[in-house]
Amino acid sequence: MQNIYPNNFEAKIGFDRIRDMLNNKCISTMGNEWVNEMHFQTSHEALSNQLGEVEEFCMIIREFDSFPASHFYDLREALQKIKIEGRFLEPAELFDLKRSLESVRAIVNFFNKQEEELFPILKAKTSDIQVFPYIYDRIDTIINKLGKIRDNASPELAQIRKSIFSMQSNMSKRLHAILKQAQKDGLVEEDASVSIRDGRAVIPIAAGHKRKIKGIVYDESATGKTSYIEPNEIVEMNNEIRELEYAERREIVKILTDFSNDIRPYLQDLFYSYDFLGEIDFIRAKALLAVEFDAIKPDFRDEAIIEWYHAIHPLLLKTLQKEKRKIVPLDIKLTQEKHILLISGPNAGGKSVCLKTTGLLQYMLQCGLLIPISEGSITGIFHQLFIDIGDEQSMENDLSTYSSHLMNMKHFVRNCNEKTLILIDEFGTGTEPMLGGAIAESILDKLTKLGTFGVITTHYTNLKHFASSADGIANGAMLYDAQNMNPLFKLDIGKPGSSFAFEIARKIGLPEDILEKATEKVGKDHIDFDRNLRQINRDKRYWETKRMKIRKVEKILDDTAESYETELQEIQKQRKEILKKAKEEADALLKVVNKRIENTIHEIKKAQADKEKTKKARENLVDLKKEVDRKVTSDDGQIARKMDKLRQREESRNQRRPAEFKKSIPKETPEVRTELKSGDKVRIKGQETIGDLIEINEKNAVVAFGQLMTTMPRKNIERLSNNEAKKLDKKRYTKSTTLTDSFAQKRLTFKPEIDIRGERADDAIRKITEFIDEAIMFEAGQLRILHGKGNGILRQIIRDYLRSEPMVRSYKDEHVDFGGSGITVVNLAL
Repeated sequence: MQNIYPNNFEAKIGFDRIRDMLNNKCISTMGNEWVNEMHFQTSHEALSNQLGEVEEFCMIIREFDSFPASHFYDLREALQKIKIEGRFLEPAELFDLKRSLESVRAIVNFFNKQEEELFPILKAKTSDIQVFPYIYDRIDTIINKLGKIRDNASPELAQIRKSIFSMQSNMSKRLHAILKQAQKDGLVEEDASVSIRDGRAVIPIAAGHKRKIKGIVYDESATGKTSYIEPNEIVEMNNEIRELEYAERREIVKILTDFSNDIRPYLQDLFYSYDFLGEIDFIRAKALLAVEFDAIKPDFRDEAIIEWYHAIHPLLLKTLQKEKRKIVPLDIKLTQEKHILLISGPNAGGKSVCLKTTGLLQYMLQCGLLIPISEGSITGIFHQLFIDIGDEQSMENDLSTYSSHLMNMKHFVRNCNEKTLILIDEFGTGTEPMLGGAIAESILDKLTKLGTFGVITTHYTNLKHFASSADGIANGAMLYDAQNMNPLFKLDIGKPGSSFAFEIARKIGLPEDILEKATEKVGKDHIDFDRNLRQINRDKRYWETKRMKIRKVEKILDDTAESYETELQEIQKQRKEILKKAKEEADALLKVVNKRIENTIHEIKKAQADKEKTKKARENLVDLKKEVDRKVTSDDGQIARKMDKLRQREESRNQRRPAEFKKSIPKETPEVRTELKSGDKVRIKGQETIGDLIEINEKNAVVAFGQLMTTMPRKNIERLSNNEAKKLDKKRYTKSTTLTDSFAQKRLTFKPEIDIRGERADDAIRKITEFIDEAIMFEAGQLRILHGKGNGILRQIIRDYLRSEPMVRSYKDEHVDFGGSGITVVNLAL
């Protein structure tokens, strides 16, 4: 029994284009071979493993930049060649072997460095791969990093190349000596030099003098006036070099042959490594395609099931992206209870796209590719895929379109089972509608009883009725905007769809009398049925939209409530921590104070009425009291500030909460203003400048504003609380920051070039003055003034001004390649 029907299944669903895309993403012919051998599979275990490989490689592509993906050379043919004794690898093949083995080693090392649980499937694939350090090191002794045979590949080769170099050097010296003597004798022109003809070094000599130098004439110029002669002395030297080159080639062949003999026992393992390299290339190509389509590995089960959410046809996605249009995802569901989906709706509404999406994605999945659907989707496995799409009229077999469809249906009903997925487009068409509809209904009934899974599109009303009452079949409709007469390309499972035949005919302008006669012929009942379908779909769409809005609002409310509850708990926790810390600090301070008081009392008793020591002890107690007051005041202020900050945050958030989640927040007791005293924060009434009160009496007060101290009437200042002082500081800081930001923005956008072409002299000088001032402020050392050439008047005026400007160190014309005298380059003295 065939797994796929018909033979051109891949072309019908577009998988041949997916295969082409994979081939383009491969970087080796080995990977292309894996792509071309890719086929439909039915083993759940094998497919799970392949999908896992691709999923892991997608992670590598998204998170790692260091994966080795170069030098995937195919050396299998070269290795196959050296199976025969006496055959050897050429230097270029040896170079490719070295680099490809480097890639294999780098890939193995990459996975060895990763944790086992990160890439378990791919890491297991590398466990049996050998990296051949012996072969790699041996190649490294033969060729250099450019792929050339090393001089020291063998002692004999080193000696031969040394002799060649020495002979070539001697020959070059002798040849130049002969040339110089010929020039001296007037046989060769003074500017003549040694030339190469047919790989031989020759001297160009006038044809009339060619007999005066003994040697071989190798060539003549096109005019015949110049002959190219290799002197006899050089001929002998060249022959010796040629013999050395032959010896060099023999030695290289010997080295390569010895190497090939050494690696011959490892050929089978090397072939295995290249299979591994090709498979990695193949998996990488599949992962790149998955990343491009945002595809995933869904919940893959060993049963016949399709439950896809937001499924996308990848080829349609590519096409629409080029046209800058958005694709509409599909939700498709086939289960044991409803295993056939009958899709109806208007032409050009997306029925065939839905059918081909199902076929393509299922076929991709069972070829080991990830598919573009959403998380939460469930995919199953089918043992057979049958398809009937398009016009299959055959003139050779004398079959009409309808006969071809019936032949397909015969194959389907004979071979389908509960693990078969069928795809039928325009079911029942091609013959007289009533008879075609009846046959289609009988076939559909048979397929339903066989338990076959399928997606079928149709326009036949009798099939919609049958699907509504039969077990195992679900109606589906491609939604249509009846108001604007545009397809929505959205699949709605549960209700049949209207063909909108009359509406579409009316939209394109078919005469109304024709439509009225058509209505009479079809019958009012049929028209009412189609109209009711449209109304049901419209109402369903309306309430579905309403339901989605309510769900979104509920979700927002739930998230907001949860967020505020968490924040409230955090604030309460912080409040407890602040109070706890304050208590601990107070206890610690009290212990220190008590200890120092006890020590003071002890000293007073010990002094036994010594006035000086008693006075000193009392002064220490006064200092201690001041220190404690200062510490307590500081701590109280710090705690109050922290508590006030928490309260402000809570009040701010409480204002944004929904009414049912608002919390009652205890109000802070307003701060009572006290009398002015030294150390208070004050400001001048009506102004925002903050100062520190230094001294105060009944009339005047001494206030420090930063480094400035001033005396002013007491009635002109007012005390500020810590919170008020902070707010004013913040306000001043914001203003300062705004000015700083503005300066920084101007500095970033400043360009050290100005164009004043066409300006009047006064305007030009004014603009240049401002331009130079900005350049000095932004520390731009060199400027360009574009004034043009013209008659040179504007240029001269500018130069006169620049000469008088003290901040201008020098000026000059721009380089001729960049504008010349039309631009003045100015260097500032910064």
